[in-house]
Amino acid sequence: MPELPEVETIVRSIAPYITGHVIVHAEVSSHRVTRGSFSATTKALTGAKIESIQRRGKQIFVHLNRGILYLHLGMTGKLLWNGARTKYARAIFELDNGTLIFDDVRQFGRVEYYAKIPDFLARTGPDALTVSAAEFVARLKKHTGHIKPLLLNQSFIGGVGNIYADESLFAARIHPRARASRLSKPRAEELHRQILAILESAIQQRGSSISNYVDADGARGNYQQQHNVYGRTGEPCPRCGTAVRRIVLGQRGTHYCPHCQRS
Repeated sequence: MPELPEVETIVRSIAPYITGHVIVHAEVSSHRVTRGSFSATTKALTGAKIESIQRRGKQIFVHLNRGILYLHLGMTGKLLWNGARTKYARAIFELDNGTLIFDDVRQFGRVEYYAKIPDFLARTGPDALTVSAAEFVARLKKHTGHIKPLLLNQSFIGGVGNIYADESLFAARIHPRARASRLSKPRAEELHRQILAILESAIQQRGSSISNYVDADGARGNYQQQHNVYGRTGEPCPRCGTAVRRIVLGQRGTHYCPHCQRS
């Protein structure tokens, strides 16, 4: 699933193409991706002017002169500018200067029109790039569960997923089963620092392409070349040489070094 760096890369790559332009025609074709009325959605979008595009967590909000186009990439969603119209194109937006395509093989993404941002979308926790260290530490103290599943909880902080949770915990030398509320203030602050550093570095590398993620121009990211533990089961830890271990925690595959990240 695309995480904060991948979504941020897509937003940055698509913004110059669509900002200030008009949606001449809109077409949606999947009831799994667009759960609202097809006719009402296309009617609302046709003729609307795009004022800006914004990311919050893993969510994308395209602000129009009348309402919001909400996009979530789910597991396999892509936003492509003037891309190929495959059988997986679930939404097509003809603009006055080109075509924006939402392509989604597995149909776990979302494309919806709202007159204003609904409350249930506004409940996402603070964005992982903007949450302060003090707020992050305070929020940790309220949770007694394991730290890895908590980092994946978008109501805790928005944007961190499986890849960057594993990489951040490794960088901070924290075991994924550590209890969030029991982390000392210095260790919690170090985890916050590492999350920010890793996300920023991944954005600079245009995200991690480990599956089918590409940006709006169809280009792959490069950060997967810098993964230390994610997807490296059995390989030597780059710090100590111990074999990277994989466990299932919170129903998600979790990668860590049993020596560097002792429980």
